[in-house]
Amino acid sequence: MQTRLTDRVAFITGAARGQGRSHAVRLAAEGADIIAVDICSQIDSVPYPMATSEDLNQTVREVEALGRRIVAGRADVRDESELQALYDRGADELGAPDIVLANAGIAPMALNGKREAWRDAIDVNLTGVFNTVEVAIPSMMKRGSGGVIILIGSTSALTGLGGPTPGGLGYTAAKHGVVGLMRAYANNLAPYSIRVNSVHPTGVRTPMVINDAMREFLAQDPSLAHANANALPVRILEPADISNAVLWLASDQARFVTGVALPVDAGFTNRR
Repeated sequence: MQTRLTDRVAFITGAARGQGRSHAVRLAAEGADIIAVDICSQIDSVPYPMATSEDLNQTVREVEALGRRIVAGRADVRDESELQALYDRGADELGAPDIVLANAGIAPMALNGKREAWRDAIDVNLTGVFNTVEVAIPSMMKRGSGGVIILIGSTSALTGLGGPTPGGLGYTAAKHGVVGLMRAYANNLAPYSIRVNSVHPTGVRTPMVINDAMREFLAQDPSLAHANANALPVRILEPADISNAVLWLASDQARFVTGVALPVDAGFTNRR
């Protein structure tokens, strides 16, 4: 059966669980082979448990169960050389990616957060996105057949939310920076028929959002919980809701869509 991404290759960061795994499985279901990257270790400023190697192994199992190939490995998006090595290994085995999905992110919003949380949020959520795109651009341009780059942002990129902690401020600043990167890349890469867009979810049911540290953070001020309310009568989205938007942007159905910051947010941004 012909599918929307038959024989394409997708490079996905933060792929061990949550949105990243959902994106990998959704794209694989539509015919894509996957290069899956995750740090699979803890960052000190992050107050919830991060993904593990076993989480990444589960992503591998779920993609392979769909009959698609996957190359998976540990790499830190803050380290461009690590990322490049895994990208090159995947490209050698599967072919150069047609789709790049910069999904890796952290939310170091602990109440007692220190300055390191600001730095880590910027390093992972902004510099990590830059590194992800930069390692892929040369092969995408060399292939000469275009491609798609999708950056995963947040409704925090489109509003002034973020909270008063260093990690919260860093998260919001980094996500705003992702929009700027997306727009600049969309212009710079358009002559090569490479489309670049960003997706901005409201709260999504993932371990980054559903954890004790985040509940404590929101509980410190009732106004924060109210500020996170969506317009539609749904409290939280599922990872598949974001993956469906990613699939559409990655497919030829969106072949003339570039430079767009797409909210998938149940009307969250429209209420601000």
